[in-house]
Formats: sequence, C-alpha cells, structure tokens
Amino acid sequence: MSNPRRITARERHLILLYSNWQFGMTPTQFYAKWGVNYEQIALICSRSDSTVRGWFRNGCNQRYPTYNDLRHLALMDFLLEHFEEIPEEVLHWLHLKNLENSLS
Repeated sequence: MSNPRRITARERHLILLYSNWQFGMTPTQFYAKWGVNYEQIALICSRSDSTVRGWFRNGCNQRYPTYNDLRHLALMDFLLEHFEEIPEEVLHWLHLKNLENSLS
C-alpha cells in the first residue's frame, strides 16, 4: 500500500470551507423550480418514494430531509442550470462525461 499524500495548510483550509458550506435546496424549492415528480427527487437523493412523499406532508406524519438531501438537490439544481458550461475535462474528472454523451 502506498503512503497517503500529506494534507497541506491550503487543503486543510479547503476542508474547513467545505465542512461549513451552507449549500442546499429544499425539496419544495426544487419541486417548484423543476418539472420533476417525487420519484425523480427520490432518485436524486437516494431515498425511497415514501420518504420523499413524507417531506411534502403536513402534520404528524411529516418527515424532514437531511442536510445531505438538501445538498444533493442543490448540486442537481446546479448541474441542471450549468451542465453545458462545465468544461469537458471537469465532466471527465467527475465521471459525468459518459452521461453527457448519452444525453446528446
């Protein structure tokens, strides 16, 4: 096994910035902005359809998304808004290049 790369001060700072990043979008905001259904939101967040339906309920059976769910929706919103602007090299690094080709 190889030795792991040492973390620099710059990289520690990036980790701190990332851990405090307030980047999120609620399911209600995402649903209102994009023509999606609950099943598609469930797919984006890796949740069950019933969990997502619970996010849109009121009352004692209401469920609440986690911070990770909010981040998934915000990232998907970003990709939907800016996919064509992302450089090809970055899509390759993110393993989205094949996805881009299948969408063409």
